[in-house]
Amino acid sequence: MEVSFRFYGELNDLLSARRRVHRFTRVVAPRASVKDAIEALGVPHPEVELILVNGRSEDLAYRLQPNDRVSVFPTFRSIDLAGLPRVGVRPPEPARFAVDVHLGKLASLLRLAGFDAVTLEDDADVAKTAAREGRVVLTRDVALLKRAVLRYGYWIRYTDRELQFAEVLERFALLDRMDPFTRCLRCNTPLVSADIATIAEQLLPRTRAAFRQFWRCPGCARVYWRGSHFDRLARVLERARDRFPAGEGRSIDR
Repeated sequence: MEVSFRFYGELNDLLSARRRVHRFTRVVAPRASVKDAIEALGVPHPEVELILVNGRSEDLAYRLQPNDRVSVFPTFRSIDLAGLPRVGVRPPEPARFAVDVHLGKLASLLRLAGFDAVTLEDDADVAKTAAREGRVVLTRDVALLKRAVLRYGYWIRYTDRELQFAEVLERFALLDRMDPFTRCLRCNTPLVSADIATIAEQLLPRTRAAFRQFWRCPGCARVYWRGSHFDRLARVLERARDRFPAGEGRSIDR
């Protein structure tokens, strides 16, 4: 049976070029769910907030009928959808992330900015941890986001790590929620202030002489201080903050 589809906004990033920004018709199996149909086209369900079928809001379990007209929308940021049933659910705040291991550099930048971002090796572990802990999955693997257990997820559009970081800040409205240098870059554990006497053996003599303020990770025992690396990392955060000024759209170059 034939059903027509139209995807809006950033969901077009996930479609083949010939299907972007216009309505098209596709043959689907009788009584196929709208979830299966849109995911077969390349759009994972965590990216979707609203589905209209023939102008009426439907959930992911809706069974398609011949000649249905399906319109699929991403997360709305400035439109009030009060009273209109949505398939997408906003993640709990503060946002916490489960990051695909292939995006390890992005995870480090998120931790640098103070955000809770765990990195896991196996896709099944990513999905299970995210579902259990209410985390948002960040990945460039569309198949991972199609796992039924997931409620929150986002497909990273960019390949450059600083652009990826800025993209996440903009997508989840985190630009003004950064709390830099409060979380371990290696293991994600919140840092605690450390007395130099307790960590002296971990420091080089010149570091002990030049600095007086230190932080320690209770998880992996790594020690941090505000050396030259601090300034370099601070500049990374500022560049990310400046990538997407408020209200400015994105131009995706993959």
